Amino acid sequence: MTGKIVVCGVGLIGGSFALAQKSALAGRQEVHIVGIGRTRAPLEKALQLGVIDEIAASWASALKGADLVLLGMPVGQMLAVMQALVPHLEPQTLVTDGGSTKSDVAAAARAAFGNKIGQFIPGHPIAGAEKSGVAAATADLYCGKRVVLTPLPENTPEAVAKVRAAWEACGARVSELAPEEHDRIFASVSHLPHLLAFALVHDLAIRDNADQLFGFAASGFRDFTRIASSHPEMWRDICLANRKALLAELDAYMAELLKTRVLLASADSASLETMFDTARTRRDAWLDTLDKST
Repeated sequence: MTGKIVVCGVGLIGGSFALAQKSALAGRQEVHIVGIGRTRAPLEKALQLGVIDEIAASWASALKGADLVLLGMPVGQMLAVMQALVPHLEPQTLVTDGGSTKSDVAAAARAAFGNKIGQFIPGHPIAGAEKSGVAAATADLYCGKRVVLTPLPENTPEAVAKVRAAWEACGARVSELAPEEHDRIFASVSHLPHLLAFALVHDLAIRDNADQLFGFAASGFRDFTRIASSHPEMWRDICLANRKALLAELDAYMAELLKTRVLLASADSASLETMFDTARTRRDAWLDTLDKST
């Protein structure tokens, strides 16, 4: 990937992608990062920080001679943005995204791209932080992290390979899944944990003694609820977009909570310990795989 890269939505995801591309290509080839978005202030901040090299006033100017476009906005905005960019899309330009749901994004792309659908390769970087915005962007956000591509039947192997190479240049480990499989998996291991963290903090926040509760909260509460500091608009869109799979996971978790309540109410110490031990053993084994992959 050479030349001109367009980032729409220069926040944590888009900004980190831009910085990673600059870092990866420094001293080897020239790369020009163009930012575009719905509001001017974040773009001005990105320009000031050196995350982007230019602010585009329109899709026509942004896409002229572009090699790659990353859509980094919340998934609820994807369709409108796609519809705005497609009339100006040149034949050589590939488009990918950083959305956390893929079935809805693929459907939006089919509606917007029409016979240009082969130029859109859906993607999802499995990386982030509790803080959002371009000021939180870092060049190493994707180092050692997974990126999942969910190619469409119309995508050529060459197009997929180019997008894969762009993410690998960021230091990411790239996998491929079907959009529907992606959404089922991430409903359980990403979307449900975020929903639970938001719900727990909200529950405590609206209590009469909220100040007292938060005053005594310590590292355990901080670690469990870290992701409740994530971007509310983005996670609203993710939860609604993947609500069918997320509801199934939430129902399964509620059933698990009811079973846990029975054990607690009956003071079944042996079963509680067995459950805790199974959970700890499986989590520790998972952590070992993370350590070996870095």
